[in-house]
Amino acid sequence: MSDTEALLDDLRAEGDELDGLVAGLATGEWGIATPAPGWTIAHQIAHLAWTDARAAQAAEDPEGFAAEVRKARAAPEAFVDEGAEHGAADPPDVLLGRWRAGRERLRRTLAVQPPGARLLWYGPPMSVMSMATGRLMETWAHGQDVADALGVRRTPTARLRHVARIGVRARGYAYAVRGLEPPTEEFRVELTAPDGDIWTYGPEGAAQRVTGPAVDFCLLVTQRAHRDDLAVRAEGPEADRWLDIAQAFAGPPGKGRPPAGGAA
Repeated sequence: MSDTEALLDDLRAEGDELDGLVAGLATGEWGIATPAPGWTIAHQIAHLAWTDARAAQAAEDPEGFAAEVRKARAAPEAFVDEGAEHGAADPPDVLLGRWRAGRERLRRTLAVQPPGARLLWYGPPMSVMSMATGRLMETWAHGQDVADALGVRRTPTARLRHVARIGVRARGYAYAVRGLEPPTEEFRVELTAPDGDIWTYGPEGAAQRVTGPAVDFCLLVTQRAHRDDLAVRAEGPEADRWLDIAQAFAGPPGKGRPPAGGAA
């Protein structure tokens, strides 16, 4: 199995896990509020369906997707919410069916892209692997919102390595999107995987270090939990600064979540 095939299998598994959380919900339960202000469970699934459709369009119809990017740049604060709001208005069975079909369409579309293909996106163009990783990251992150809304504690899996990797690779972007100059020195990141292994990134002797459970790091870089509520630790002033601004997703800086004990 190729790396791309393995990643697409993980993307499918991540979607299937979230599908299992929402498939049996009663109609009224789709309106349960999630930690994202103004977003219900329906909004979360509608957002994923909308973004999967845009990702497939980027591969199948680059010119049409480029027009979508231009519209998004004209209203950068609104286009994501508008996509979620529109989809959330559908009956749950229609929304769920569209999300399922879109997940499979995207997987098949990415699987047949030629080697070295670069796909347009709202940020820089992305490789097929990066696009699939980004979709897995978003599925996991929005799935966390749904799980939190339902009071479900999910079991971390090895698929978190994809989320962690994109979080590490996006370090420079987290600075740049805030108008800050990224530090030139390298960082060391050591994360404890769900099975107890250690995932490492960067040179072993780096002065700037981040350590902690992989699941906590993933919650941090997807801004699904406040740093104060996580067991992620920094050594060095730049590592400490990074943990305050980390984000694994494209777009403007996120507002993050307040600490569990109250407002930040």
